[in-house]
Amino acid sequence: MDINQGLVQKLIDEQFPEWSHLPIKPVQYSGHDNRTYHLGDEMAVRLPSHPAYEPQVQKEAKWLPYLAQHLSLPITEPLVKGHPSPLFPLDWSINKWVKGATLFHSEVHKQTIARELASFLSELYEIDAREGPPAGTHNFYRGGNLSVYHEETQAALRKLKQDVHVDTCHEIWEQARSSHWNKSPVWIHGDVAPGNLIASDGHLVGVIDFGTMGVGDPASDLTIAWTYFNKDSRQIFKNALQLDEDTWDRARGWALWKALITFHDDNNTVKQFARSTYQALLSDDKL
Repeated sequence: MDINQGLVQKLIDEQFPEWSHLPIKPVQYSGHDNRTYHLGDEMAVRLPSHPAYEPQVQKEAKWLPYLAQHLSLPITEPLVKGHPSPLFPLDWSINKWVKGATLFHSEVHKQTIARELASFLSELYEIDAREGPPAGTHNFYRGGNLSVYHEETQAALRKLKQDVHVDTCHEIWEQARSSHWNKSPVWIHGDVAPGNLIASDGHLVGVIDFGTMGVGDPASDLTIAWTYFNKDSRQIFKNALQLDEDTWDRARGWALWKALITFHDDNNTVKQFARSTYQALLSDDKL
């Protein structure tokens, strides 16, 4: 989608003229699924970057107020929902700005964040999930069966046979696929990544971007164990969550899949992120 600051201004003028006087500027680090802009000091405008991400807007508007009641940390708070128009053909949203900086741009102790994130996820997993949306195309199967990405993973391994330890990757992958979540579905965030975790004064103070949330297996939420944490903080994270070993095996599979399919990404940041994740998995393939 061709999204720019001028478009955002026109959408505000068209649908929320009471905020037309507020300054608009892009956030320093926007995500992949959405393009995000500051609206004044207290709000954020989020526009899906592709029609595939539009269902996230409706889902967040419906479920985030419910989840927020049960969580001790601030999360994305939808304020209003914008509607499709000749200017922009998709639903979009204005949310309350969560103050702080992402983990990518914060000075923190990873051990502290490991404990605080585990506490947040434990709260999330305790919320009644009986009416929540099960894994599917709306969240790219987060919380569902990892095998949905089996063929993609095998294709990536064939392509990367000169770059990765294929036998070790197969072992991690098959171990991940050998079990399933056999408890009641739980709420999942769907993209627990440093860019979606907000810190201030060395502590976790907020969690944003619930577009891939759903209910199901929490394993896909745990990939941050290898994408961000080091050995010590990873162990703290694991101990605090107290999930079974099969779930951690599946989490390793989710982390491996994402690393493999982005191993040669055109974006250097994504590519380096993938390779550091891969190295973390190989150096610590069993927690």
